[in-house]
Amino acid sequence: MPRPAAYNWINVGFFTLSPLSALVGVGYYTYRQGLHPGDWASFWFMLCGTGLAINAGFHHYYSHRSYECHWLVQAFYLLFGAAAIQNSALVWASNHRSHHRFVDQEGDPYNIQKGVFLAHMGWTFYHNPLPPEQRFANVPDLTANRLVMWQHRYYLPLSVGTGLLFPLLLGCIYGRPWGSFFWGGLLRMVLFHHITFLVNSAGHAVGSQPYSVRDSSRDNWWLALLMFGGGYHNFHHAFPGDYRSSVAWYQWDPTKWWIWSLNRIGLTWRLNRTPARSILQARLQREGRKRGEMSDSRSQERKEQCLPSL
Repeated sequence: MPRPAAYNWINVGFFTLSPLSALVGVGYYTYRQGLHPGDWASFWFMLCGTGLAINAGFHHYYSHRSYECHWLVQAFYLLFGAAAIQNSALVWASNHRSHHRFVDQEGDPYNIQKGVFLAHMGWTFYHNPLPPEQRFANVPDLTANRLVMWQHRYYLPLSVGTGLLFPLLLGCIYGRPWGSFFWGGLLRMVLFHHITFLVNSAGHAVGSQPYSVRDSSRDNWWLALLMFGGGYHNFHHAFPGDYRSSVAWYQWDPTKWWIWSLNRIGLTWRLNRTPARSILQARLQREGRKRGEMSDSRSQERKEQCLPSL
């Protein structure tokens, strides 16, 4: 998809002003009222809910269909995914499937080759120029899903209701509705926006490539800490159909633990796991290529050292 020419001024204003609003609102309220444990609890509750809904739901379930799940789990994904205020599951999954199909090329909505800022958030500043029938041609399974289409149709009221009004109501439980609104609603929303954006920018610019060099994707342990395991991006691009974001026991990946735990109680099934042999083969091929590159580099250095000086 060529870079759109028309600015989406609503997105420009929203993603520019929301961080300022969160900074001023949280700072002023906390200065005047202090920080209540309930505000902190609201922040973490909403952050964990939206984080799992986006990474386990919008990403692994709707975008990649790496497992199947009960309609109650889908309802959780759609409601808390709307609270993330990152567009509907239909739009999110369509963009992400285009990213995998055209990664690092024209057609990649957040192509890192066009710069870190565009990959991070600049891509949201432009309208998608394609008509709906072309834009959503890559998600026919989702356009046939009544729950997904319901969320897409009512995305705006759902996002405002679950992302901002719901934290306000949570605050009423402990007598600080605005504290919960600022911490669990506004600040959480802004921070999670940029945590997600970092997967598109830092996840394609900084880190290691232990599985594949076919594209720019990178593994980042620190990004995994922020994105509920989603920072192991090189593994994900090498094996996009895997329900896991990582394979080692010590790698932080709450998303795979969530999906696996739901499987234990029958709420998820058909979990797609890449065979261990395929993962090992990818790593060995990558290591062999790295050794070959190092050997070629040393050979070139020796040739240069042997050249007579002029």
